Amino acid sequence: MVKLSVIVPFYNVQSYAPETLRSLRANARRDFEFVLVDDASQDETPDILERAEKDLRDVAQVVRVRHARNAGLATARNSGLDRASGEFVTFLDGDDWLAPGHCPRLVASIERLGCDFVRTDHVRCTGRSRTLARVPHGRRGVVEDPRAAILPATRSTSVDYAYAWAGIYHRRLLDEGLLHFTDGLRTAEDRPWIWRLHREARSFAAVGLLGVFYRRGVASSLTRIGDVRQLDFLHAFDRVVEETARDRDAEQLLPKAVRTYCALVSHHLTSDRYEPAVARTLRTKSAAALKRLPAGLLSEALDSMDSERSVRLRRLLRRPARPGRTAGAEGDAPEAVDPGAHTTEAAGSGAHDKGAVA
Repeated sequence: MVKLSVIVPFYNVQSYAPETLRSLRANARRDFEFVLVDDASQDETPDILERAEKDLRDVAQVVRVRHARNAGLATARNSGLDRASGEFVTFLDGDDWLAPGHCPRLVASIERLGCDFVRTDHVRCTGRSRTLARVPHGRRGVVEDPRAAILPATRSTSVDYAYAWAGIYHRRLLDEGLLHFTDGLRTAEDRPWIWRLHREARSFAAVGLLGVFYRRGVASSLTRIGDVRQLDFLHAFDRVVEETARDRDAEQLLPKAVRTYCALVSHHLTSDRYEPAVARTLRTKSAAALKRLPAGLLSEALDSMDSERSVRLRRLLRRPARPGRTAGAEGDAPEAVDPGAHTTEAAGSGAHDKGAVA
């Protein structure tokens, strides 16, 4: 019986893959399985993975998957899920790495708590800088209802911390169809995933377990390139809103989804990474996306945000600002920067789209 499947997509990450693979070896056990998915890399990544497969077989079980065509991170993760046989599942990206012994500690944590999934903190790495990023959930080591952790709408919550690799998941979630991602999404693929998980799983816990090192500033990431694939965040959050609108608690949950969508649009509108033509498309598509939202909830979201973002979005929609709005108005909580887990590569999986706002 395989205890844990670790799913690791790779795409053109020859500079980073060796460190990632060394960290897997430092987490190996005979009852662990490493599912290595090469998303049609064009550099030396396939050769690195072939050598690593032989090396890792001494200490763990290994499955290597090779895509004939690049499909993106969401589809690469799904390929890994389809081959996973573990009692538990976790993820890692092909340019990130794990602390020695992190995976055994993950397994011990979820077995001790006995819940559907566990969320963990992580270390954000930019060059030589290291920053602790914590799950935005106050209670640690306590099993709770995932639905209750979606709200409140005006604060960053666990659904805004969408990193799939920051946690461990029981196989029953895979068997119930809750762990697969939306095929083809190039960015924000974790957003519909984490919302579905919190709406439909039965139990979860947040723990202060550090062990994932998340590499930022990778040159080939979508945040650096700024082409049309970045705009998939709109498709991703359209899905969040559509699915949440069908939920039995839509009246309570939909305001959170709408407000988060507005915050994401505002964030992308301020970015200078987009090519001029893509920036124009972003504005057109963002305006159309906001107009598709329920009018009352959209107005509430704009009223609840700080004046800078509210004015930016109202201009996009060509709506006048309401009188009396000032920055930092009561109840207008700041959103957490970069909780979105938009881990997609320029042409697929590996590096990261790392500029999101809850």
